[in-house]
Amino acid sequence: MYGDSMAVTDEAISKIQAMIVAGDLKPGQRLPPEKELSESLGLSRSSLREAVKALELIRVLDVRRGDGTYVTTLDPGLLLEAVSFVVDMHQDHSLVELFEVRRILEPAAAALAATRLDADAIDELRTLVDEVDETTTVEDLVAHDLDFHARIIQAAGNAYLSSMLEALSSRTVRARIWRGLTEERSVSRTLDEHHAIVDALARHDADLVRALVTVHVSGVENWLRRSLE
Repeated sequence: MYGDSMAVTDEAISKIQAMIVAGDLKPGQRLPPEKELSESLGLSRSSLREAVKALELIRVLDVRRGDGTYVTTLDPGLLLEAVSFVVDMHQDHSLVELFEVRRILEPAAAALAATRLDADAIDELRTLVDEVDETTTVEDLVAHDLDFHARIIQAAGNAYLSSMLEALSSRTVRARIWRGLTEERSVSRTLDEHHAIVDALARHDADLVRALVTVHVSGVENWLRRSLE
C-alpha cells in the first residue's frame, strides 16, 4: 500500500515537472488552485499535496502560507542547493557514480576556463596552491580544494555548469577523501596535480588542461573505488 502511494506521488511530481519543462508553469508563476490543478492533471488532491511538499523540499516550488504556491526562480543557486542535498544523502557506491559525472563535466569546464582566465586570476591560483602542503590540516585541505576547483569552474562562465559541479562533490565528500589521502600519504601527488593544472591554465592550453583534470578527477575516483572494495 505504501509503495502504491509513493508511485502516485511520483506520478504527481512528474506531471508538475512536465508542466514546468513545457513552459506551462514559468519561474515565479503561481500554481492554479489545488482543486483546479488536481482535476486538470487527473490527480487526487492528497497526491498533489505530497508532490508539492516534495518539490518544495528541493526548492522547485515555494509554498507561501495564505498566498499560494509558486514556481521558484530555478536559478543556479537553488540547483546547487538541491543537488548538494542529494549528494550528501548518497553513500558508498552511489558516490562513484557521482564522480563519474564529475569526470565527464569538469574537464570540459576547465578547458573553457583555460581560454578565459586572465593573468591576475592565474596568479591567485598559484598563491592558493602554494599555501598548502602535506602538513596542512584536513579541514584546510578541504577548504583549499573547494576554492581551487570552484575558481576554475566559475571561470568557464556557465552558472548552471558551475552549480552542478560544485554540488557533485560536497564538503562532506571532500573531507572523507582528503582524510583518506592523508592516511595514505598521497596528498603531495594530488597537490602536484593542482600545480600542473595551474601551469597548463597559464599557457591557455585547453587540451592539456582537459587531460590533466581528467586524470586528476579519475585519480580520486579510483581511490574511492578502492576504498569501497
